[in-house]
Amino acid sequence: MGQHSPQQALPAFEVRLSAPDLYDWRAGNTGIPGVTTRDSGKPGPHVALFAITHGNEIAGAIALDRLLRAELTPSVGRLSFVFGNMAAYDRFDPARPTASRFVDEDMNRVWDESVLDGPRHSVELTRARELRPLIDTVDVLLDIHSMLWDADPLMLCGSSARGRVLARSIGAPPLIVADTGHANGKRIIDYTRFVAPETGFSANLVEAGQHWQPSTVATALDCIVGLLHGLGMVAADAPLPPPVIQSQRLAEVTQTVTAATGKFQFVQPWRGGDVVPTRNTLLALDGETEIRTPHDACLLVMPSLRPTRGHTAVRLARFVSP
Repeated sequence: MGQHSPQQALPAFEVRLSAPDLYDWRAGNTGIPGVTTRDSGKPGPHVALFAITHGNEIAGAIALDRLLRAELTPSVGRLSFVFGNMAAYDRFDPARPTASRFVDEDMNRVWDESVLDGPRHSVELTRARELRPLIDTVDVLLDIHSMLWDADPLMLCGSSARGRVLARSIGAPPLIVADTGHANGKRIIDYTRFVAPETGFSANLVEAGQHWQPSTVATALDCIVGLLHGLGMVAADAPLPPPVIQSQRLAEVTQTVTAATGKFQFVQPWRGGDVVPTRNTLLALDGETEIRTPHDACLLVMPSLRPTRGHTAVRLARFVSP
């Protein structure tokens, strides 16, 4: 995680979750550590549930651990449970919960073929390369994340029409956001397999709520349930509740604001999900540069109240009709 000056020091965050012991799942059963696949033996899609892309986002690990211990098996197809960045997860310390997002670099910025096939090395890049053969067999992927700052849960569906359809079929959470990702690297949902026009595969990323809150685990489980029910992969006796059907709204990102200086500062502590009614409202100062809303009814998507230079500070979006 980037270093912060005293003026940028992060506040204390309450940790109300305990990181589960993943010992039983470390070896996996696929030849790839941290990956357990359960096969119905019947034709159907290969679905991957991906947790701890970031090592301190433990809600996803809790959700997958619960389902694995409940012996969840799909009624058709295959279901893979993927614990992504185990090296960072092993460093999680509830006394310093923001310190273990990654070891060397953000594992959700390396999913570009030129990076994966390139000469560079890092803990996260090595792990992505290790997982890539599995990802190349996945039809549908749900990447489970959580958020540092207070914000409404949302589903990021990426830039493809298939991603939007998948988010609608999951049915939770209430907000779907279509975006093109980050300036500093591709996420796993932006990996070519899931966005290329000629493929039929799709991926979503759920930001299930704030890190370390019980409600975030509940939202992650709601999304998993909705995904598997929507794909017809749930047997009548599956250890899952019925899906939660929510009224959803879709927003399209119109501008991604990347901090250009180390002095980026919002004019007030905006919350993710806030809608600023009027165009040209001042949101932040990036050094001397003013950041203003580009249109009326501007949705603020995951403002990072302490952004570091070169990283996404906030995405600005507009609601669209279904």
